[in-house]
This record gives sequence, structure tokens and C-alpha cells, in this order.
Amino acid sequence: MTLTELRYLLALAEEKHFGKAADRCHVSQPTLSVAIRKLEQRLDVQIFERGRSMVMITPIGELLIAQAKKVIEQADRLEMLARNTGDDLSGTLKLGAIYTVAPYLFPQLIPQLRRVVPEMMLEIEENYTARLRERLRNGQIDVAIIALPFTETDVLTKAVYKEDFEVLLPANHELAGQDSVSADQLNDTNLLLLGEGHCFRDQILQACPTIAQATRDPHGKVKTMADGSSLETIRHMVASGLGVTILPRSALIHTPYSKEFLTSRPFVNDPPQRTVAMAWRASFPRPKAIDALETAIKACKL
Repeated sequence: MTLTELRYLLALAEEKHFGKAADRCHVSQPTLSVAIRKLEQRLDVQIFERGRSMVMITPIGELLIAQAKKVIEQADRLEMLARNTGDDLSGTLKLGAIYTVAPYLFPQLIPQLRRVVPEMMLEIEENYTARLRERLRNGQIDVAIIALPFTETDVLTKAVYKEDFEVLLPANHELAGQDSVSADQLNDTNLLLLGEGHCFRDQILQACPTIAQATRDPHGKVKTMADGSSLETIRHMVASGLGVTILPRSALIHTPYSKEFLTSRPFVNDPPQRTVAMAWRASFPRPKAIDALETAIKACKL
């Protein structure tokens, strides 16, 4: 078997679709299909169940795919050693971050890393926690920036910072006259929240039970935004006067709006907060790159 065949195997395992896996590998679908079939014949096992519109991994296939990931990771390590003479800080680091962290972390993180380790370039992406988990597991990214809790087999995590949540308001909103705001008060406003799939939304609902209850009221004022919405989209809606929202502190440091349009208030007493962490595979062979990334993140003003 070849590394190319193993890469085809991993692509199909993730995409669960021959056409999409072939596109990802930049080959024709028949080429990928034949390679997978030959691999199964060579190993004398069925790795995938093939249906009319779906592909499923067999139990033995799960074991083989897990081993293939390790083989590919070690092969990539060999290439890195050849290119960089084993220098952990040279070459590209593939970094993913959740949607509610990336826009506020990356503009500070990238300059920090360029100053400290200019030879280490970042290949970055934004995604949902579930998608980053999958891409980390499959070796498509090296490190994920996520919010705790986050558990995954053979993956290490390390907290890098904590941040409180605050309420973002139109400057002329009645709650703007208070020094702080309670979660209960938000139930009587047009509260705008991200849609399902965003861990930030889940953290708000977990920390604020009354808001969670209000989301289940079909006649309530809590509004869930459409898929594809971002914190920045919601910020613009608040600025236009459509309601209020809750943001992490890092999203309030730099804002495109003056105090004439928007203001923020902390929560009363114990504010909801999140812990942002790095996650990486235990087998990832560049520990110094992880250390450099941690140092750079902690140097950011978040």
C-alpha cells in the first residue's frame, strides 16, 4: 500500500462521499474508487459500506483508519525533518479557531508570532467546535482554539485565557443607564443570540437558565439568528436598534462603532464567562510550536 492510498482512505472517511473525497484529493472519482477497492482487496477486509447515497465505515474500518492517521502523521513528520532539520518552529502550523474567538484573537496573535517566531507561518481557519474536533482528529489542522469543556481521545488541552461575557446595548437603551445588568432583565428585551451549533450560545444558556427558558417560549423576545450569522452581524443589528446581545469581553476591545451608537454593561455579581484553550493531538511532533503559540496567545490583550 502507498501513502497516497492512505490519504484517499482518510479523505473518504471524513467526507463520507466518493465525489467530495476525490475533489479534496484532486483526482477523479474513478481513480479514488479503484484505489480504495484495491486497498480493501489487499487487506482482505471491507473498510466501507457503500450505499446509493451514503458511505459508512465498518467496525474494522474504524480501526484501520485510526492506524492510517498515525502512519500519515509520522510520514508528515519525516517530511518536516527533511525540510527543517527537526526545527519545531520552522514551517507551517495549521491552526483552527471557533467562530467567536478567531476574529478577535487572530489580529493580535499573528503579529505576536511574527515577532517571536517569524519562521513559523500560520495556515488558519474558522469553524464550529464539532468541525474543528473532526479536522483535528483527522490531522487536517494541528491545533484548535476552542472553549472548554472539550474532550477527545488522544487530544491534549491547555487553558490560555478566561473572559467574562458582557451585555451590548444601543447607547440610548434604557438598560444603558444602569451600572450592570442581570440576566433576568434581558428576558424583557429583544435579545439576539447566535444559532444552534455555536458553543458560545450554549455557554450563555448554561450560565443563564432564565434566558435558556425564554428561548423555549414561542412568544418570547429572545431571537435566534439565522444560520451563518456571526457576532459581528449581531453587533451591527444592535447598533441599528433591533435589540441587545451578549458578547465575550474580547469582542468589546475593538469595535467599529463609537459610544454614540453602542455601549456595554457587565453582568450583576458573578458574570458568565468562558475558558479558551488550545487543543492538539497527543502525538503531534512539534512541542516547541505549541509552547510558542501559547506564549503568543497569552501576550495578546484579550
